[in-house]
Formats: sequence, structure tokens, C-alpha cells
Amino acid sequence: MHGIQPARLKPGVHANDLGHEAEAAASSAADREIRGKALILWDPANPGKKLDAIDTDQITPAQDCVSESLDALDERWKAGSFRFLMPDFRKRVHSGETFLIAGDRFAIGSSREMSPAGLKAVAEEAGLEMVIVCGDNMGDIFRRNAFNLGLEVVQCPEAVADAADGDEFAYSPGTRELTNLTQDKTYTPFALTEKEDEIRRTGGIFAVGRSEFRESVEREPRIEWPDAATAAGLTTTEQIVWAHRVDKDAVVEPGATLRVYADLLPASDGTAPFAIHTFNQITGGNTIYPRQAAVANDHFVFTGKESDDRQTAIGREFARVEGLVKPYYADPGDGIFHFYFPEQGLVMPGQFIPGADSHSRAYGAYGAVGIGVGSTTLGFGWSTGYVYFTLARARRVVLTGQLQPWVSGKDIVLKLLERWGSAQSQGMSVEFVDANGQLPIAYRNTIANMMAEGEAQNGIFAADEITYAWYEEKGMGELPYPRIAPGENARYEIDETLDLSEVVPMIAKPFSPGNAHPATAVADEKIEFDRAFIGSCTNGSYDDLLQAALVLQAAKRAGHTEARRKFVIFPGSIGVKKMIENEDPRLGGESIADVLRSVGGQIRDSWCGPCFGQGPDALEPGQRAITSFNRNWQNRMGVGGEGYLASPAVVAASALLGYMGPPSALGIDWEADRFGI
Repeated sequence: MHGIQPARLKPGVHANDLGHEAEAAASSAADREIRGKALILWDPANPGKKLDAIDTDQITPAQDCVSESLDALDERWKAGSFRFLMPDFRKRVHSGETFLIAGDRFAIGSSREMSPAGLKAVAEEAGLEMVIVCGDNMGDIFRRNAFNLGLEVVQCPEAVADAADGDEFAYSPGTRELTNLTQDKTYTPFALTEKEDEIRRTGGIFAVGRSEFRESVEREPRIEWPDAATAAGLTTTEQIVWAHRVDKDAVVEPGATLRVYADLLPASDGTAPFAIHTFNQITGGNTIYPRQAAVANDHFVFTGKESDDRQTAIGREFARVEGLVKPYYADPGDGIFHFYFPEQGLVMPGQFIPGADSHSRAYGAYGAVGIGVGSTTLGFGWSTGYVYFTLARARRVVLTGQLQPWVSGKDIVLKLLERWGSAQSQGMSVEFVDANGQLPIAYRNTIANMMAEGEAQNGIFAADEITYAWYEEKGMGELPYPRIAPGENARYEIDETLDLSEVVPMIAKPFSPGNAHPATAVADEKIEFDRAFIGSCTNGSYDDLLQAALVLQAAKRAGHTEARRKFVIFPGSIGVKKMIENEDPRLGGESIADVLRSVGGQIRDSWCGPCFGQGPDALEPGQRAITSFNRNWQNRMGVGGEGYLASPAVVAASALLGYMGPPSALGIDWEADRFGI
């Protein structure tokens, strides 16, 4: 059974060969000052307002998230920085506009470390240094990535509000004091934790990793669970973090930055190259085998581009050299890693899993703490066995009431994001309570997964009978960690209830998952589209595809026999792809695949490309799609395309209708025993 292992030295290497621990070199931060002009990202829809909610897809478009070799990691990242949002970005930075000013919630979304690395490198190639200045709630992964790379980031709403085009700024890395020289105003940014500031001051995660490497190799990992009295005051997330602390005397409380052992450290083909580079920089590349490592090829694998093939080859060669084999190394088509690794028994309740993909939050469906991290954090973890983690404030969402007809996990999370509004989760750690025990793992996966879009640190369902039944069904009855539940005295900053009896099928319009509306209301608009897509890490499970097939089969009996738009399905893994070819009694002996194909559905390989605008199914300019994907940001599914989000049931119904609408628009009457999952 998979578990945390001590470091393994390579043949001929001894611990004494690793050198003695040395303190990370102190930077000269106190002796220098950064100066430059403001480069302001204005909101085109609100003159005079700085742009909020800039996501990392806009900072570094997907087609530029490519590394063709370890010797030229950042060339494409630099070229792509703000390619569509600000085409003259590079020219302006080189002219001295090095203080990037943005509104609230800057750099939300993807874990792509290409974004801070590219921004930093654009300035450095002109002998300059960039400072990011933004308002509240910066994307937590971007923020951590920036510290790791030595990119100065400053959260200061007052400075953002005052800034005007042409303003001259000064910033002292030693004190973090920010001054608008033009307006003669000085600002104190939001404070950092002691460890965050140490990482920043010492030049980033490479220096910290080298400093801690030998000690981490010699230390035996220990997981110790809190006693009952201690656990009573902790959330589920906090109990898992408490058990996984490297420093057993460290206090687990919101705002604390801790060293936390990782049970699994997974990467994709897109994020692996920079993680490999980080691992080599910290360890020397030939001293230990990577710790808790896993790599899945699921992002750039079916594009037909030579540059993407070269990127994938980096991870493949790393796996060969380091001895990563299945299930720790997944070939193209094996699956999206958020489905593949749980199916393979690498994700289990009670684990702490930092993954180099923002949707690693999906592991909360299985009772694990899943967080998204950048490649340098992952490479640091491969080197030491642990990561630095700053615990967020806790928030609880109790799901009460009874599920309504055609409502699934996608509808629940879209409703929640719509209710949270522009503030979203406020970066908190979200604990979900399925009060009536009615949400299957597929629904929980969708909800936990899309806490990435909810801008939460993580989302978690404490493992319960539904969780353990899922593992029993897969032959994994003996699990390594004890059963835990949120403590009765655990503190939640926000405690809320979502009544499922009030949730209806939903459709999210562009360009935000939170821009969600009842599907019946959208159906009244008769919004037509070009493509209907089901799949992705959010809705690519067997149960997701079964839900779609049940709708299609019933619709065929009602006279709707053919998809009226291009209809494509992307199973979450090769395991799911094989399973849907088997007969299912719920379908009267037909297979899911037979039902999907019978209306014109095309079943593709398992991968992530269409979700972020890659490969032959990417949207073309002016095209529109209704999908079960997780993000519908501008240009996300293809430059100039528009994405709408919905459940597999709604997408399947829409494919037959030719316009967006729920299954009820097909004239199908809901029967719980027939259609419920």
C-alpha cells in the first residue's frame, strides 16, 4: 500500500556526501531600493477602476505554458506574458514600467508557475526588477510561487486605489515599504508570516531547499494523530495538518506557516519540467530519488505539436532515470491525474497532498487535504519530503435538505459560487458536511475540485460511510490512517448552510463559474452553441457519464434521437473509458458508450486539453460550447471562444435540444429510482 517513505539515497551516495546544513545566504535586501513607473491594468468595463480577478490564464495563456528543454524553461513564458490582455506588456516593462498595479484577487486560478516566472524574467532580461502591487485576496498559489522565485509581491489596497498612470514608485525589499513618489505617499503592505518573509529574503525556495536538504534526508518521517482532546478543537483539515507536521511542537492555527509531510506530490506533463529543474537545483540531481513523486501526462499530449512532445519527453526521461513506473507514472491516455491517482490507490483519507495543478483540491472528496501548488514547491517536496504550508482560516458549508430532480454536484457548486459572489471563499479552507449522507463520491469530487474556482485553499468532506464504501468497492478496505471527523469545538470563521432542496440545475455563463443561473431560465433564452463537451477532471467519472447516458436513453424514447450539435466525451481515465464499454443494468443492458454513440457522441482519449483550449477540440474564435468543465474564463477553451458550464445531465440534454437547457426541456419526467446516481 502506498505510504510516506524515508529518503532513498542513490547507489554509491552516503549522507555524509550531502554536505553539512548551511544557512540560506542572506540577501542584500536591506541595502537596495527598486524604482520604476506604474503599469496599471485598468478595467475596460469600469473606467477609472483597476481590473479585478485577473486569472493566470490571462497572465500566461495555455499555448505559452510550454518548456521544450530544461535549458530554456522560460522562453515561451516570457513571450506569452499578458499576450492578449496587454499585447505591449514586454515593451512597456522594458521602458521602465515595472510596478504592475492590479485590483483585488490578482492571479487567481491555475497553479502555473510560468506566470510569476515569466513576469520576473521579462523585467530581468532588460536588467530591471518587477514588483507586483495588488489589492485583497491574491491567488494563494501565485503568491507562494512568487516568494519561491524571489518575485516581490505586495498586497496594498490603498496603494492600488491611489495609483495613476505615470506614477513613479519606490520599494524597499528590506522593509517592504512602498512609496508612490509622484504623490508623496508611503504605504505598509499586508504582513507576511515569518517563514514566508524568510523565504523571500533569502532569495527563494532553491536556497531554502539546499539549506534543509541534508537534515530532511536524515530525518525519518513520522505521522502522529492528535489525541481526542486536541482533535476536538480542530477542523478535519487542521487535524490532518497537525498529524503531518515535521516540527511536532509547531502550533496549528490559521496564519501559521508550517513544514508539512506530503503523502503524494503529483505533477502533470505541463508542470513537471520546472519541478524537475527545482529538484535538480536542490539535490544536485544525482543524490536521492524523488520523494512521493508521481507524474501524469494529461495536458499537452494529443496536440500534435512538436514543442509539446518535447515538453512531455522531459517528464518521460525523468521517470526513466528515477525509476518512476505505473501507477506513479501515467502515459498519455492513462488519465487525468485527479481521477487516475485515486483509482490507483494513491489518494486516501487523511492524506496531505500538494499537487502541481490547482484542481488537486479534488482530493478533498476522498477525505484528504488536496491543495494546488506550483512547480517549485513540488520540486522542493520531491527533495525534502515536505512543503511549507500556511494554514488558511476555516469555513464550513453544511449541505442540508434533499437533492432535487436532475441536481448533481455541479449544480451544487455552481449555486455556491453564485451565492459567494465576487468575494468567493475569501481564500479559506472549506469544510463540507453532507448532513443527509446523499452525495456520492462523483458529486463530492466536482464540489471539492471546483474549490479552485471558489478561490479556496482546499475543500474537504471528512471521510464517512460513503467514502469507505467507495474504497471497499475498489478492493481497498484496509486504509492507513484512522477515521477522523471535524472536532465538535472546531472554529469556523464563517459557518453557513446550503439547503439542497432549493438548488436547481444550473448553467454558468461567460466569463465566470460564479455567473450561474437556473437552467430553465437559460433555456428560455434559446442560446445556441457549436459544441457540447462532457468530461474533464471535474465531471469525467463513470457516474458522471452514466448520468448523461440515462438522460440520453430516456430522451430517445421521447423522440430525441440525435445530437443536434457536435457532441464529444472525454472520460476521466482509461479505466473509466474501458468501464463505459461494459453493459450497465441501469441502461437495460446497454453500455454507456453505446448510448453516447447512438446519438452521435464521439468518445475521445482521456486528457485535459479541450478544457484549456488545446488540441483539435479547442474552440475557434466566435464558437460557443456548453461543457461540464470547470472554468469558462475568457479565452480559456480557445482564443475568442465562449464557454458555458453545466452538469453532464444538462450538457447531454442541451446536445439533443440544440440550445442550452435542462433534461426537463426534453419532456422527461424525473424518477428518482430511474435517474438518481
